[in-house]
Amino acid sequence: MELHFEELLTKITDFMKSEAKTETIIGEQFKLGEFLCVPVIKVGMGFGSGGGEGVEAKARKGQGMGAGAGVGIEPIGFLITKGDEISFLEAGKAHGLAAAFEKVPELIEKYVETRKKEEELMV
Repeated sequence: MELHFEELLTKITDFMKSEAKTETIIGEQFKLGEFLCVPVIKVGMGFGSGGGEGVEAKARKGQGMGAGAGVGIEPIGFLITKGDEISFLEAGKAHGLAAAFEKVPELIEKYVETRKKEEELMV
């Protein structure tokens, strides 16, 4: 058995890259009326590896290797854009992500009202 640390670490790193994405954790950006909402996450990664070999006097040989990785992913908020304006809505206990979802009905209401006014002006 040959030890291929670089190959193993490449595979682990590729896996972490493919899984640690906003789309995987929260979802993709979405449009709500005139607002574009882009989820933002914080990612922490760590990995380690080790290996060894041994040779005994009677032609016994030994090799060993191991590797591990960990990923911590946390949603931290949303970038919200409207026209040229950009703001950040932080996720948190009472004011973050919960507040964003609490504002959804209000945003939909405003959007519907604006559409009705536009339609009335067209008629």
